[in-house]
Amino acid sequence: MVFFQDYTHLIQSTLTLMVPQIVVAYVLLDVLIPKFLNQKKYLAFGLFTFLLLAMLFLGYMLLRKYFFDAVYYDVYNDLAKTYAKRSLMERFLDLNLIVSKMVLFISPAALIFAYRMYKNQKNVMELREQKRIAELSALKNQLNPHFLFNTLNNLYALAEEQSSKTPEVIERLSEILDYILYRCKADFVSLDKEVAMIEDYLGLEKIRYGNRVNMVFEHSVDKPVKIAPLLLLTFIENAFKHGVSQELKVAKVHLTLKADDQNIAFDITNTKPPMGSIDQTKTEGESLGLDNVTRQLELLYPNAYSLHIEDKENQYRVQLNIPAHGL
Repeated sequence: MVFFQDYTHLIQSTLTLMVPQIVVAYVLLDVLIPKFLNQKKYLAFGLFTFLLLAMLFLGYMLLRKYFFDAVYYDVYNDLAKTYAKRSLMERFLDLNLIVSKMVLFISPAALIFAYRMYKNQKNVMELREQKRIAELSALKNQLNPHFLFNTLNNLYALAEEQSSKTPEVIERLSEILDYILYRCKADFVSLDKEVAMIEDYLGLEKIRYGNRVNMVFEHSVDKPVKIAPLLLLTFIENAFKHGVSQELKVAKVHLTLKADDQNIAFDITNTKPPMGSIDQTKTEGESLGLDNVTRQLELLYPNAYSLHIEDKENQYRVQLNIPAHGL
């Protein structure tokens, strides 16, 4: 242990360590890392880093030998005096001394570099989250007008017929609009609310098609869980648009929705009209909705969902499993 003679000795000794640390931090972080490490020039980076530390170690040893050991020798303890008598060559060959001083010189730079990496990673994650939210919002904005366009077409047809069911359609549509515009802004909503919206939608379609469609909606929600809003609506819309609207006989649509505290399972099956009666220009529009909902699944349930689509000659089936989010 070395005792300090006075405050001047303390300040000089402290600066002897701080100055190399500052030099290493500046050169490493502002010169060597941007110019070599970030450019994947690892050999050049390692070589210049070693030369920098070696030069600073040489300067440190010269300063200790010819200044501190000469001026403050009297305040050293016995161990320090023994060390002070060592030649420069003996010190340069002391591997433990070399490693300990180099680690001491580079430690602040390593801490600053780690902090910068953490901060940059945090910024990248925040940017990714903002991008995810923006993309998800854009996808929802694509979905809502598509849904409203279809529903308003239904309402127009009933109004043109002066149907007595028009007020009921308007009431159900207002409930759906209220849900879309005000109650499903979050990434996840209560599954019960989603079920109520689906029932309103099915009610509209039942009014529109009457006896032309045989629909069943079975749902069992054991626990209060959350789901991404409007996620299931695309599959339901497709079932009616491509399986019911073009069917000349009685079409069938069967939906089942089961949920517990771990998983939400959705299954929808619809009959398909004969190929000759299908309007191909309408069928091509189905891909937009499916691409949209698939992208939402990737954003909201990354690597955690399963989607299976079975397209047979006279039947179309979608099976979706997603993890449940607790309330």
